Amino acid sequence: RQSNRGHWIPTCRCHGNSTPPIMDDNETNSTRGERNSLSCVQIRIPQELFLTLGIISLVENILVILAIIRNRNLHSPMYYFICCLAVSDMLVSVSNVTETVFMLLNDHGLLTLHPGMLRHLDNVIDVMICSSVVSSLSFLCTIAADRYITIFYALRYHSIMTTQRAVTIIAVVWLASFTSSILFIVYHTDNAVIVCLITFFCITLVFNAALYLHMFVLAHVHSRRITAFHKGRRQSTSMKGAITLTILLGVFTLCWGPFFLHLILILACPTNPFCNCFFRNFNLFLILIICNSLIDPLIYAYRSQELRKTLRELVLCSWCFGI
Repeated sequence: RQSNRGHWIPTCRCHGNSTPPIMDDNETNSTRGERNSLSCVQIRIPQELFLTLGIISLVENILVILAIIRNRNLHSPMYYFICCLAVSDMLVSVSNVTETVFMLLNDHGLLTLHPGMLRHLDNVIDVMICSSVVSSLSFLCTIAADRYITIFYALRYHSIMTTQRAVTIIAVVWLASFTSSILFIVYHTDNAVIVCLITFFCITLVFNAALYLHMFVLAHVHSRRITAFHKGRRQSTSMKGAITLTILLGVFTLCWGPFFLHLILILACPTNPFCNCFFRNFNLFLILIICNSLIDPLIYAYRSQELRKTLRELVLCSWCFGI
């Protein structure tokens, strides 16, 4: 399966086994000879692994969303944002499962994909992937801001972060994510799109790092003040939420980092033979992205006893109905 965007959008996995189109147009004979002389280690990943991880991730994130909807104790702005983060992860899972199923059916001769149908499927999957990364980064920033307000403005939190404001923020983030994703796909041939994605990724990392650093440095001072007002338990809960989101941000950076490094190398050294070796392991970067969607629900469950309890009830109910 070929795509004209496969060298920077994480769909169409055949480009994980080939060089970016930019390289084919610009490389010289000497560069080609040097590239061929290199021994590139290429990790081949079976389609079945993509499908298995995608289905597991999809089920996990659906359970998280259902748990937050079902348990009224989880009806708070932070968990609304976590629910949206789960939806973002679910977009990755849905796009991966959809693409893999079509590829497996096509490989086994059970489905013939016409060029027009393939192009439309490409566009839908690319929009879903772009929306996922933009919304994930946005909601990580939103949750960081929510934890910041909880810790430093604890007595005014409910007046600052109301349910209405939380819903408005969620609507704005999703609208901006889908709009920007569509624009990215329409103008995918322009390097400015790659620059925008990389810049947005770096800005969100710096924003979150600065917020978390401020939180953890001053948390001890504020904990004493909050304790004076008999709110020690709330401070403990707020810091626990901040630690949870720090873990989420770290996992996101580790899993999505190689893909963004891929984008940077496309701009910096599209014809370099060493960069070409990095490009050849594109499928591995996709597996890491899917793993991020798979790991996030485990972090939610591990860090939240209330969510863990609700998830256990959902799983047991599903098992009982299955019997």
